[in-house]
Amino acid sequence: MSDDPTRPQPQPGRHAENFSMADFMLPTGDTLAERLAPFAQFARDQMTSGERLYMREVVGPAGPRALVKDHLTGTVRPMLMFGSNNYLGLADHPHVRERVQAVMREFGTGLGGPPLLNGMTSLHRALEERLAALKGCENALLFPSGYQANLGILDGLVRPGDVVVYDEYSHASFYDGLKLVAGKGRLRTLRFKHNDLTHLKTLLDQLERPSGCQVFIGVEGVYSMDGDLVDLPAVVDLADRYAATLLLDDAHGTGVLGARGTGTSEHFGVSGVDVVMGTFSKAFAASGAFVAGSRDVVDYLRFFARPYMFSAHMPPVAVAAVLGALDVLEAEPERCARLRANAATLSGKLLDLGLDVISGAAISVVRVPERVDMKRIAKRLHEEGLFLNAIEYPAVAPSEQRLRISVMATHEARDLDEAAAILGEVCAEFGVGGARGG
Repeated sequence: MSDDPTRPQPQPGRHAENFSMADFMLPTGDTLAERLAPFAQFARDQMTSGERLYMREVVGPAGPRALVKDHLTGTVRPMLMFGSNNYLGLADHPHVRERVQAVMREFGTGLGGPPLLNGMTSLHRALEERLAALKGCENALLFPSGYQANLGILDGLVRPGDVVVYDEYSHASFYDGLKLVAGKGRLRTLRFKHNDLTHLKTLLDQLERPSGCQVFIGVEGVYSMDGDLVDLPAVVDLADRYAATLLLDDAHGTGVLGARGTGTSEHFGVSGVDVVMGTFSKAFAASGAFVAGSRDVVDYLRFFARPYMFSAHMPPVAVAAVLGALDVLEAEPERCARLRANAATLSGKLLDLGLDVISGAAISVVRVPERVDMKRIAKRLHEEGLFLNAIEYPAVAPSEQRLRISVMATHEARDLDEAAAILGEVCAEFGVGGARGG
């Protein structure tokens, strides 16, 4: 339990989107085999016991009801899918499939190298232009993953002597990007309490800013573990007031927020974000990422962001999937409204069950008291056919354990009803929610 002095606790800045097992288990040995042996045995024991639900095998598209293979019995059965970030339900959309198939025939599977030397297809250029327009920016560039995009932003733009002020709940890729820059020389980093803009302002007030020092503020539009939104208008105002460059990670806002699904800026009706990152692995149901900003910023990153320069470009089929997803988003903006309505409906049902719920955008979180064994409650939900994500220690402190629920635009009313019913019944078994309280 959390009051056990022998139990390691997550360090400041360590949370579900930024932690390492090495913080809690760092085996030693004279050989690599000796070093790996303790964890190898631990992993085998956990998987064969059926208590850990990591890396479940999904057999087919991650739709509202997905086929999942049981890792113990080998049987395949349908489950309610509330653990995928396929927010708009585009992973199996006919138009997206058709675009991918056509591009496969025309362009093949890949370019064989990074864009600076091996070039890019007309598809890549078209996608960059459409993403820049989506975000209201002059230009955009593509990365193979969101992780590399965050590394690239920081590696490309931040220099020794600069200052980066960032939310403590920033993604691991942001933290690792800071380490990458710090390896080049002295870098000042200041972490403010999650979504605490008073603390952010205090840190900015206290800054000493010698000549040539650039200040960067890093926030996320939607924080993925709780689903809460940043107060973007206030952050834009602070960035303007302190002449700071604002870096917005909009991975979970792009395709979700705003009437047209363009993201957090549209949701709040603001402009003035200097650099925005978005991923294709959430609402666009593919893989890869982009960074959008001014033409000067993007052109600079093409030559100064090492993760961009030294990574093979996105394969044409992945680019085609994103272009197809953008087609659907533009033709059917009502998907975004339906997604948010579904999320609000499910959140309301869970609140009615007496559960401790946090919700925002497409994510709902049910907090589970520390006294509850998360392995057991997660296993029961799995047995009842509900696929969601149980977040437990050491990803979070024992007092912060939760069930993370991702909603899709393609979930039907019966899916939401059934998911709420299963959650209510299983949580009641463990004395969570309802008349028995949490």
